[in-house]
Amino acid sequence: MLTTKDLVYRNNAADIKMIVCVAEPEVIKHVEEALEKSPTLAVKALVGGSKEGWLDFNYELEAASGEFSRPVGVEASENKDISLLYFTSGTTGMPKMVQHNFSYPLGHICTAKYWQNVQDDGLHLTVADTGWAKAVWGKIYGQWICGSAVFVYDYDKFVPRDMLNVIIKHGVTTFCAPPTIYRFFIKEDLTKYDLSKLKYCVVAGEPLNPEVYNQFLKMTGIHLMEAYGQTELTVALGTYPWMSPKPGSMGKPSPSYDIDLVDEDGNSCDVGEEGQIVLRTDKRSPVGMFDGYYRDVNLTRKVWHDDVYYTGDMAWRDEDGYFWFVGRADDVIKSSGYRIGPFEVESALVEHPAVLECAITAVPDPDRGQIVKATVVLTKNYTASDELVKDLQEHVKRVTAPYKYPRIIEFVTELPKTISGKIRRVEIREKDKE
Repeated sequence: MLTTKDLVYRNNAADIKMIVCVAEPEVIKHVEEALEKSPTLAVKALVGGSKEGWLDFNYELEAASGEFSRPVGVEASENKDISLLYFTSGTTGMPKMVQHNFSYPLGHICTAKYWQNVQDDGLHLTVADTGWAKAVWGKIYGQWICGSAVFVYDYDKFVPRDMLNVIIKHGVTTFCAPPTIYRFFIKEDLTKYDLSKLKYCVVAGEPLNPEVYNQFLKMTGIHLMEAYGQTELTVALGTYPWMSPKPGSMGKPSPSYDIDLVDEDGNSCDVGEEGQIVLRTDKRSPVGMFDGYYRDVNLTRKVWHDDVYYTGDMAWRDEDGYFWFVGRADDVIKSSGYRIGPFEVESALVEHPAVLECAITAVPDPDRGQIVKATVVLTKNYTASDELVKDLQEHVKRVTAPYKYPRIIEFVTELPKTISGKIRRVEIREKDKE
């Protein structure tokens, strides 16, 4: 889904030297268009096809020797070395690069064994696009370590009946998906489906509506087990097999995580009091926690200092120790399991000649959890119209990943702002609730 602009940013932010790409014309087009502005990119490999100027990935793999000789002068990797970088959306800038080391996979033993409850010789399906951390959470590390096969279901468009039939046909035993998937599932008559081989279902990515939990339980007899984590972490809060789930709750802290809720002054919150979820690292850093933001020491120190990591997420804790999600301390939008940074959408919109300034906020949606709304101030030469709404939406789809486009666009004469000139998105959100 990434476009040329997205790729140029990522190529240069991490000095990307090689891209491995699927053999789809639209994706190849964006990669090639990004070449001119990506000076470090030297090698391109194509999977499932061939094209001039590209390596044939499958051919090169078959032709490679089965023996590996370590290059002279190159030391073996250590746990502390960089294993992978995730690009994650933020609210005040372009995507951050989350740096994980080689011990990261071990942190997902808890994810797979004690949250997803994968079975030895079982078959696990996680619904997540491979561009996101959730794919590695649910498709590779923990599941294989714990002995479960991983089922991959590739589809162009999500059709609830098709997915249910695939689960039944292939005997999926454990299943993980964002709430959106379950919302569509319960609209089907699940009594017509033989889900007897499906033993365990988990949910994450956005808050789960208790009604969805109750309806799914009624139709299937399966309790949906929630959890909370970040690209920077593994499962930090979860509902585990030995716990009774509370519909809508993220569960309790994972064994290796020292979790607390703090107020604006950094004081621990009382039961029922809203605060920011923080992770205390004075005694230890959990296996699987990130090492910081790559090439951004200042941003790392901003969120992780004095042995406290600030997640930016708000929650409250009940008398039984269960955590309940409230919302982001910033403005990240979660729609159908995707994380969308308002800054990226705003940056795309203001490139259109009709847009003087804009603000991106989230609007609750019964199916997607949240959808993107754009509040737009037009330039002098343009007037509001349905045609302009469609034009702006198509513009965003072209400039950045299509799923980020605003499904709602409201035209206003001015945006609410603070004395210092910062847009008050909270005021827009409050108005939308009226």
